[in-house]
Amino acid sequence: MMTSQTIDLALIQPNWPSVTSVQAYTTTRQGGVSLPPYDSLNLAYHVEDNPQAVSQNRQLLAQRLQQSVIVWLDQQHTTDCLYVDSVPQQISIADAVWTDQPGLVLSVMTADCLPILLTNGKRVCAIHAGWRGLLDGIIENSVKQCVTRPGDGWQAWIGPAISAKFFEVGDEVRQAFVQKHPAFDQFFQPHGDKWLADLAAMAEQILGLQGIKTISQSGLCSYADAKRFYSYRRDGETGRMASLIWLES
Repeated sequence: MMTSQTIDLALIQPNWPSVTSVQAYTTTRQGGVSLPPYDSLNLAYHVEDNPQAVSQNRQLLAQRLQQSVIVWLDQQHTTDCLYVDSVPQQISIADAVWTDQPGLVLSVMTADCLPILLTNGKRVCAIHAGWRGLLDGIIENSVKQCVTRPGDGWQAWIGPAISAKFFEVGDEVRQAFVQKHPAFDQFFQPHGDKWLADLAAMAEQILGLQGIKTISQSGLCSYADAKRFYSYRRDGETGRMASLIWLES
């Protein structure tokens, strides 16, 4: 498996087969102005960070990307995938977004959940998937909306998220997944009276079932790498990274 390439202190580039018309990155927690426990490149307003610091961090990100238009979502663990062809007048409740229009930077924020980016070079999609989203069908719904022909050059990247070593869930979560996908039993390992769940492996399996055959894993764990990543499971009160993708104009 290839490893993701760090291109500077603030951004990580997906380790997928590059597409000349597409740009994609994930931020780290480094390079911003937020104070602890949000230090330092927190991009989320909803976590009780200083709004001025968040605004400045978003400006720093836009400057670094050399892109003035970033589409943000109000993520609430839904299965809603939003299509945009221009900058929305207000932030919409959704956990995925896609476009076929150049110059619109799509984003999802995470701090343990999976950021998933999709493209075929003509369309791009960004997905936020926690265990609830995976179970309820955020990937399936997003692929259904934006992917007309799954085998037509489509590829996916699963970015930094909590790894199976640290993601503990109750038996009710395991049972819910196994009831929907019996083969998913392999992605749960016993851990005392709990289970350790491999979200990234389940996401890869779901993507494959939807016809996406070229799938790259970042192999990066948000929980294990406190220097680079926010982790809600690790810290509770913390910031959010962003995963971004866009078609070049």
